[in-house]
Amino acid sequence: MKKYKILTVVGARPQFVKAAALSREFAKSEVFDEVLVHTGQHFDENMSDIFFEEMQIPFPKYNLEINSLAHGAMTGRMLEGIEKIMVEEKPDMLLVYGDTNSTIAGALAAKKLHISVAHVEAGLRSFNIKMPEEVNRILTDRISDILLCPTDAAVENLEREGYENIDIEVVKSGDVMQDAAEYYAQTSASKSSIVKDLKLESNNFVLVTFHRAENTDDSDRLKSIVSALTEINKECKVVIPLHPRTKNKLELFNIDFPVTTIDPVGYFDMIELLKNCKLVATDSGGLQKEAFFFKKPCITMRDETEWVELVKGGFNTIVGADKSLILEAYNKVDSLDLDFSIDLYGNGNACENIVISIQKLLDK
Repeated sequence: MKKYKILTVVGARPQFVKAAALSREFAKSEVFDEVLVHTGQHFDENMSDIFFEEMQIPFPKYNLEINSLAHGAMTGRMLEGIEKIMVEEKPDMLLVYGDTNSTIAGALAAKKLHISVAHVEAGLRSFNIKMPEEVNRILTDRISDILLCPTDAAVENLEREGYENIDIEVVKSGDVMQDAAEYYAQTSASKSSIVKDLKLESNNFVLVTFHRAENTDDSDRLKSIVSALTEINKECKVVIPLHPRTKNKLELFNIDFPVTTIDPVGYFDMIELLKNCKLVATDSGGLQKEAFFFKKPCITMRDETEWVELVKGGFNTIVGADKSLILEAYNKVDSLDLDFSIDLYGNGNACENIVISIQKLLDK
C-alpha cells in the first residue's frame, strides 16, 4: 500500500481543534503520515501540554514561534520557515486551514516548491477585501490543487469566480468544525463545570462574544452594542467571556458594561455554554456555526457574514452594531421555528470526505 506524507500548517488554537478532527481520520486511514507545523501566529498561553492532552491533539513536530509582527514581516518569516521544513520533510502535500497569515504562507511556500496544496474551508467569501482574511483566502484558493469547501455557498462562490476553467479540484466536503464539535461534545460535560460554577440556568442566558476591531475600536459601535446587551440583560442574563481587546477598549472609552463578564474560556467550557444557553450573540465567524451545531439561534454583530446559508435559513440574523436591530432580533427569538436537522455542513462526515478526496487526488 502506497503511503503519503501530509504536512499540515496551523497557526491558532481554533485551527488546532479542526486539525485534531482531521488528524484522527488521517490516522484511521493507514495511508497517511502527518507532520504538524505550528507557526505560532497566535500566541496562546492556554496552549500548554494539558491543552494537547485533553483535546487529544498531536503535538506539533515543529513550532516556528512567529507572532507579534506586522502582516508582511509575519508572513515572510513564516514562508521562510515553512519552506525549510518542506525541503527537509519532502511531503506529498501541504494542507492548510481557513484564512490566516499561516494559511497563505504555507500555500505560497509549497507552491514555489511544486508541492500540492489542499485548502480546507475553501471558497468562503465575506466580499470585504479590506479584511486581511479575505485576501488570504482568495489567494490561497487560487494556488491550491484541491479546494475542500464546507458548504454549497462556498462551491457557488468558486463557480462564479470561474474555477471550472482552472485545473483545480473543487469538492464539497462539509465542515470539519461540525466533526470536531460533535466529537468533543461527548466529553465536555465531564471536563467543564462552568455552568454550575456560574450558577447559570439552562436555556436562560445569552452567550455573547465580540472582539473584532470594527466593533471595539469604534466607540460609537461599541457603545451601541453595550447599550443593547445591557438592556437584554434586564430580561435575560448576558454572559460574555471578555476578549482582552474588548476589555481594553471598554476601559479606554470609559464604558460601563453591567453584565456577567468572565475571563476567556477554553473549548470544553465554550461547548458547555453553547449547550446550555438560550441564544448566541457574536461577531465571531466560528461561533456562528457552533451555535447552529448546538441548535441555538444566533445574532451576528457584523455587517456581513461568510455563512450566508445560516442567514437564509433564519438561524442567524445580521444586525451590525445597531442597537434597535439587536433588540429586534432578540425579541423575535422565542417566535422562531427553526429546523436544525437540515444538513448544511456535512452532518459530521467532513473529515472522512476530505481524506477520501485527498487520497484520490494523490493516487492519480
